Amino acid sequence: MVVIVKTNLQTHKVAHVLWFSSDLDLSYDLVIAYYQLRFQIEFNFRDAKQHWGLEDFMVVHERPVYNSANLALLMVNVSQCLMRPMRVQWPELSVNDLKTWFRSRQYVVETLKFLPEMPEAIFIDQVIAHR
Repeated sequence: MVVIVKTNLQTHKVAHVLWFSSDLDLSYDLVIAYYQLRFQIEFNFRDAKQHWGLEDFMVVHERPVYNSANLALLMVNVSQCLMRPMRVQWPELSVNDLKTWFRSRQYVVETLKFLPEMPEAIFIDQVIAHR
């Protein structure tokens, strides 16, 4: 158990925070670190369920469940890595925006396939980059 005593320096009010772990060999600093990660872990599961199908897969055997869960959580990590540099230009970028952006790129490429002659790759990149 870790006990943290928080004192408001202006009002001198004292509050106690109690954190528990069933691992008796865990040091207090690791218990604190794990509790600090708790909300990020919950957000990752929420994103996996909401955006990457963790809630929707219909498998019941061990290996497919393992694969589906890991794929959904992998996509959470991949989407976060893709969004990080894009947030410089679009600070409010969401997972739905990212999915829409990639889907629109695919639509452009599929539409260009209907042309009599496929344009060069540089042209495709210019069309996609045009706003």
